[in-house]
Amino acid sequence: MPAQLVIIGGGNMAQAIAFGALEAGLTMPARLAVCEPDAAKRGLFEQHDIYATPSHDRALGLLAPGVGQVLLAVKPQMLDDMAAQVRGLVPPGTTVITILAGTTSERVRVALGGSVRVVRAMPNTAARVRKSITAVCAGAGASRTECALAEQLFSGLGEVVFIDEALMDAFTALAGSGPAYVFYLAEAMVKAAIATGFDASIADGVVRQTILGAAALLMHDRAVTPEHLRAAVTSKGGTTEAAVKVLDEWGDSGGSTGPSVMQAFVAAIIAGRDRAREIG
Repeated sequence: MPAQLVIIGGGNMAQAIAFGALEAGLTMPARLAVCEPDAAKRGLFEQHDIYATPSHDRALGLLAPGVGQVLLAVKPQMLDDMAAQVRGLVPPGTTVITILAGTTSERVRVALGGSVRVVRAMPNTAARVRKSITAVCAGAGASRTECALAEQLFSGLGEVVFIDEALMDAFTALAGSGPAYVFYLAEAMVKAAIATGFDASIADGVVRQTILGAAALLMHDRAVTPEHLRAAVTSKGGTTEAAVKVLDEWGDSGGSTGPSVMQAFVAAIIAGRDRAREIG
């Protein structure tokens, strides 16, 4: 059976996309093919009855004529080397979905010979548990029509939002890197719990459940803002107010004039966006 989707690269995100699509019933193993040089990674796909090969020629040779699409799931710095190997193997007019951070759709299109249609997407690591938020945009040579398969694929991993490509680097810093900010907070909370006398295992469990509960409240009613939820927990003169005051005034501690913790997070996300642009 011709492949509906040929995936170039078999790393963690490629696995999450393929396996998530299968679990959601969006496709079947026979409609997928993967090109991956690492035998161990190929084995993971083969366990799901997905054809995996180290050969670009063999993988792309299975592409369904006229309707098959290609997903680029390699590291951004590998684009030029990969493109040199597949440029003559991707039929003109093929829709190529790229998840390469910081890499514009036009750069991908040019690297592949200039005749493909590029759809750019950015999921995050929560795709592993099908709780991702993925941004999709119609890039160089593509229209919203060519986004249909990408929307279908990534909806199997969580939620999908359509944005302009000009916002993709900012989305990468916000949502692509976003889980790391939450893990950073969790790490700090565990350290604080241990410092106040908790056993490490109890501290870990308390922090995980606290973050899970807070996330559930955020999703319970989207009309309620994070600011409102925070204010509802922050009683005047109470323990939460004392803690948040330290965060808000952190830059002023010790006579310094640095940013508050909230300002630092905003600056961090902007720095991530700028780095994404530099990578591109």
